[in-house]
Amino acid sequence: MDINDARIAVTVLLFAAFIGIVAWACARSNRARFDEAALLPFADEEKGRKA
Repeated sequence: MDINDARIAVTVLLFAAFIGIVAWACARSNRARFDEAALLPFADEEKGRKA
């Protein structure tokens, strides 16, 4: 096993991890949680304002 075989193995492993992360991020079961997290920067906006 030379260095090129190790590079190929690492590339394939990282590509598989990337595909796994993309599949997890696009899963419908995570959509509600991500939508809620997207609104977090605006959560304290009403509390911070003084009337």
